[in-house]
Amino acid sequence: MKIAIRCYVSGIVQGVGYRYYTHRKALQLGLDGYACNLSDGRVEVVACGEETAVGELREWLWQGPRFARVSEVQWEQIPAEDYHGFTTD
Repeated sequence: MKIAIRCYVSGIVQGVGYRYYTHRKALQLGLDGYACNLSDGRVEVVACGEETAVGELREWLWQGPRFARVSEVQWEQIPAEDYHGFTTD
């Protein structure tokens, strides 16, 4: 079943490759969506795909890349849309 989630990741997540590695992980999992920096220092991630893969990415967001320090991941399920690929801004 295809689902989608929106996540807001807090901590040291900008300037450490967080979006790049999230992009790589999402592509490995076959997910569509995006990751973008927010002006308040968080990263927003929208992921759409198979429920198991979306759940795996959501868990991975707590880890992130080597230099990231994630303090919180807030998430909500949203309506699945037709995203094409996984992008970063």
